[in-house]
Amino acid sequence: MPDSSSRQGSSAASKRKDARRNQQTLLDAAAAVFVASGVDAPVREIAAEAGVGMGTIYRHFPTRADLIVAVYRHQVDTCAEAGPALLAAEPTAHTALARWTDLFVDFLVTKHGLAAAMQSDNAGFETLHAYFLDRLVPVCAELLDAAAASGEIRPDIEAYQLMRGIGNLCIGADSDPRYDARRLVALLVAGLRQPK
Repeated sequence: MPDSSSRQGSSAASKRKDARRNQQTLLDAAAAVFVASGVDAPVREIAAEAGVGMGTIYRHFPTRADLIVAVYRHQVDTCAEAGPALLAAEPTAHTALARWTDLFVDFLVTKHGLAAAMQSDNAGFETLHAYFLDRLVPVCAELLDAAAASGEIRPDIEAYQLMRGIGNLCIGADSDPRYDARRLVALLVAGLRQPK
Protein backbone atom coordinates (compact mmCIF):
# COMPACT_ATOMS: atom_id res chain seq x y z
CA MET A 1 0.00 0.00 0.00
CA PRO A 2 1.47 3.40 -0.97
CA ASP A 3 2.36 5.70 1.86
CA SER A 4 0.67 9.08 2.29
CA SER A 5 3.62 11.01 0.85
CA SER A 6 3.43 9.13 -2.48
CA ARG A 7 -0.35 9.67 -2.60
CA GLN A 8 0.18 13.38 -1.92
CA GLY A 9 2.85 13.53 -4.64
CA SER A 10 0.52 11.83 -7.10
CA SER A 11 -2.31 14.16 -6.12
CA ALA A 12 -0.09 17.23 -6.54
CA ALA A 13 1.08 16.03 -9.97
CA SER A 14 -2.54 15.44 -11.00
CA LYS A 15 -3.50 18.95 -9.84
CA ARG A 16 -0.59 20.47 -11.81
CA LYS A 17 -1.66 18.53 -14.90
CA ASP A 18 -5.26 19.74 -14.45
CA ALA A 19 -4.05 23.33 -13.97
CA ARG A 20 -1.97 23.12 -17.18
CA ARG A 21 -4.93 21.67 -19.08
CA ASN A 22 -7.23 24.43 -17.73
CA GLN A 23 -4.72 27.08 -18.70
CA GLN A 24 -4.43 25.58 -22.21
CA THR A 25 -8.24 25.67 -22.50
CA LEU A 26 -8.23 29.34 -21.48
CA LEU A 27 -5.48 30.16 -23.98
CA ASP A 28 -7.25 28.30 -26.80
CA ALA A 29 -10.49 30.16 -26.00
CA ALA A 30 -8.74 33.52 -25.79
CA ALA A 31 -6.94 32.90 -29.09
CA ALA A 32 -10.24 32.02 -30.80
CA VAL A 33 -11.90 35.16 -29.41
CA PHE A 34 -8.90 37.35 -30.35
CA VAL A 35 -8.97 36.01 -33.92
CA ALA A 36 -12.73 36.62 -34.19
CA SER A 37 -13.05 39.88 -32.22
CA GLY A 38 -9.55 41.32 -31.72
CA VAL A 39 -7.39 41.64 -28.62
CA ASP A 40 -9.74 44.21 -27.11
CA ALA A 41 -12.57 41.65 -26.86
CA PRO A 42 -14.28 41.68 -23.45
CA VAL A 43 -12.97 39.20 -20.89
CA ARG A 44 -16.54 37.92 -20.43
CA GLU A 45 -16.48 36.77 -24.09
CA ILE A 46 -13.29 34.79 -23.44
CA ALA A 47 -14.75 33.35 -20.23
CA ALA A 48 -17.89 32.26 -22.09
CA GLU A 49 -15.81 30.63 -24.85
CA ALA A 50 -13.73 28.78 -22.25
CA GLY A 51 -16.75 27.85 -20.12
CA VAL A 52 -15.29 29.44 -16.97
CA GLY A 53 -15.98 32.44 -14.78
CA MET A 54 -14.14 35.71 -15.28
CA GLY A 55 -12.43 35.23 -11.90
CA THR A 56 -10.70 32.13 -13.27
CA ILE A 57 -9.19 34.15 -16.11
CA TYR A 58 -8.00 36.90 -13.74
CA ARG A 59 -6.52 34.30 -11.41
CA HIS A 60 -4.37 32.93 -14.24
CA PHE A 61 -3.78 36.26 -16.02
CA PRO A 62 -4.07 39.29 -13.72
CA THR A 63 -3.83 41.81 -16.58
CA ARG A 64 -4.95 41.87 -20.21
CA ALA A 65 -1.28 42.22 -21.21
CA ASP A 66 -0.46 38.99 -19.33
CA LEU A 67 -3.24 37.21 -21.22
CA ILE A 68 -2.20 38.63 -24.60
CA VAL A 69 1.44 37.63 -24.13
CA ALA A 70 0.43 34.14 -22.97
CA VAL A 71 -1.86 33.71 -26.00
CA TYR A 72 0.92 34.90 -28.30
CA ARG A 73 3.43 32.39 -26.89
CA HIS A 74 0.79 29.64 -26.90
CA GLN A 75 -0.04 30.31 -30.55
CA VAL A 76 3.64 30.32 -31.53
CA ASP A 77 4.10 26.97 -29.79
CA THR A 78 0.93 25.54 -31.34
CA CYS A 79 2.03 26.67 -34.81
CA ALA A 80 5.53 25.28 -34.29
CA GLU A 81 4.22 21.90 -33.12
CA ALA A 82 1.69 21.72 -35.96
CA GLY A 83 4.30 21.73 -38.74
CA PRO A 84 5.81 18.28 -38.11
CA ALA A 85 2.39 16.86 -37.16
CA LEU A 86 0.89 18.05 -40.46
CA LEU A 87 3.82 16.66 -42.44
CA ALA A 88 3.18 13.28 -40.85
CA ALA A 89 -0.61 13.36 -41.26
CA GLU A 90 -1.30 15.04 -44.61
CA PRO A 91 -1.16 13.19 -47.93
CA THR A 92 1.39 15.59 -49.43
CA ALA A 93 3.94 18.07 -48.16
CA HIS A 94 2.23 20.86 -50.13
CA THR A 95 -1.07 20.08 -48.39
CA ALA A 96 0.73 20.18 -45.04
CA LEU A 97 2.24 23.55 -46.00
CA ALA A 98 -1.18 24.92 -47.00
CA ARG A 99 -2.79 23.74 -43.75
CA TRP A 100 0.08 25.20 -41.74
CA THR A 101 -0.26 28.58 -43.45
CA ASP A 102 -3.95 28.63 -42.43
CA LEU A 103 -2.85 28.29 -38.80
CA PHE A 104 -0.17 30.89 -39.34
CA VAL A 105 -2.70 33.36 -40.77
CA ASP A 106 -4.94 32.94 -37.71
CA PHE A 107 -1.92 33.59 -35.53
CA LEU A 108 -0.86 36.68 -37.49
CA VAL A 109 -4.28 38.29 -37.20
CA THR A 110 -3.90 38.03 -33.41
CA LYS A 111 -0.26 39.12 -33.57
CA HIS A 112 -1.11 42.40 -35.29
CA GLY A 113 -3.49 43.22 -32.44
CA LEU A 114 -0.77 42.26 -29.98
CA ALA A 115 1.64 44.72 -31.56
CA ALA A 116 -0.82 47.56 -31.01
CA ALA A 117 -1.55 46.40 -27.46
CA MET A 118 2.16 46.28 -26.55
CA GLN A 119 3.33 49.56 -28.11
CA SER A 120 4.49 50.87 -24.74
CA ASP A 121 6.63 47.77 -24.03
CA ASN A 122 9.03 47.73 -26.98
CA ALA A 123 11.61 45.48 -25.25
CA GLY A 124 8.94 42.94 -24.35
CA PHE A 125 7.60 42.93 -27.88
CA GLU A 126 11.10 42.49 -29.33
CA THR A 127 11.65 39.48 -27.05
CA LEU A 128 8.39 37.92 -28.24
CA HIS A 129 9.25 38.66 -31.87
CA ALA A 130 12.61 36.89 -31.47
CA TYR A 131 10.77 33.92 -29.92
CA PHE A 132 8.40 33.93 -32.90
CA LEU A 133 11.27 33.83 -35.42
CA ASP A 134 13.31 31.23 -33.50
CA ARG A 135 10.33 28.86 -33.26
CA LEU A 136 8.56 29.35 -36.60
CA VAL A 137 11.17 30.00 -39.30
CA PRO A 138 12.68 26.49 -38.89
CA VAL A 139 9.20 24.90 -39.05
CA CYS A 140 8.30 26.79 -42.21
CA ALA A 141 11.69 25.81 -43.69
CA GLU A 142 11.02 22.15 -42.89
CA LEU A 143 7.65 22.31 -44.66
CA LEU A 144 9.14 24.08 -47.68
CA ASP A 145 12.06 21.65 -47.86
CA ALA A 146 9.71 18.66 -47.77
CA ALA A 147 7.47 20.11 -50.50
CA ALA A 148 10.51 20.99 -52.63
CA ALA A 149 12.07 17.55 -52.11
CA SER A 150 8.85 15.91 -53.31
CA GLY A 151 8.88 18.11 -56.42
CA GLU A 152 5.63 19.87 -55.50
CA ILE A 153 7.02 23.40 -55.20
CA ARG A 154 9.92 25.40 -56.51
CA PRO A 155 13.12 24.81 -54.52
CA ASP A 156 14.16 28.47 -54.31
CA ILE A 157 11.72 29.73 -51.65
CA GLU A 158 13.10 30.89 -48.32
CA ALA A 159 11.04 30.43 -45.17
CA TYR A 160 11.61 33.93 -43.81
CA GLN A 161 10.61 35.54 -47.13
CA LEU A 162 7.44 33.45 -47.38
CA MET A 163 6.49 34.21 -43.78
CA ARG A 164 7.14 37.91 -44.38
CA GLY A 165 4.95 37.84 -47.50
CA ILE A 166 2.15 36.08 -45.64
CA GLY A 167 2.49 38.62 -42.85
CA ASN A 168 2.15 41.48 -45.31
CA LEU A 169 -0.99 39.92 -46.78
CA CYS A 170 -2.49 39.74 -43.29
CA ILE A 171 -2.05 43.43 -42.44
CA GLY A 172 -5.45 45.04 -42.02
CA ALA A 173 -7.36 41.75 -42.17
CA ASP A 174 -8.71 42.31 -38.66
CA SER A 175 -10.14 45.73 -39.49
CA ASP A 176 -11.72 45.16 -42.92
CA PRO A 177 -14.45 42.49 -43.13
CA ARG A 178 -14.33 42.63 -46.95
CA TYR A 179 -10.67 41.57 -47.00
CA ASP A 180 -9.98 37.82 -46.90
CA ALA A 181 -6.31 37.35 -46.04
CA ARG A 182 -6.67 33.58 -45.86
CA ARG A 183 -7.86 33.44 -49.49
CA LEU A 184 -4.96 35.56 -50.71
CA VAL A 185 -2.47 33.48 -48.73
CA ALA A 186 -3.99 30.32 -50.25
CA LEU A 187 -3.39 31.83 -53.71
CA LEU A 188 0.21 32.61 -52.74
CA VAL A 189 0.80 29.04 -51.51
CA ALA A 190 -0.85 27.60 -54.64
CA GLY A 191 1.50 29.78 -56.68
CA LEU A 192 4.53 28.09 -55.11
CA ARG A 193 3.78 24.94 -57.12
CA GLN A 194 6.42 23.72 -59.53
CA PRO A 195 5.49 24.58 -63.15
CA LYS A 196 4.55 21.47 -65.12
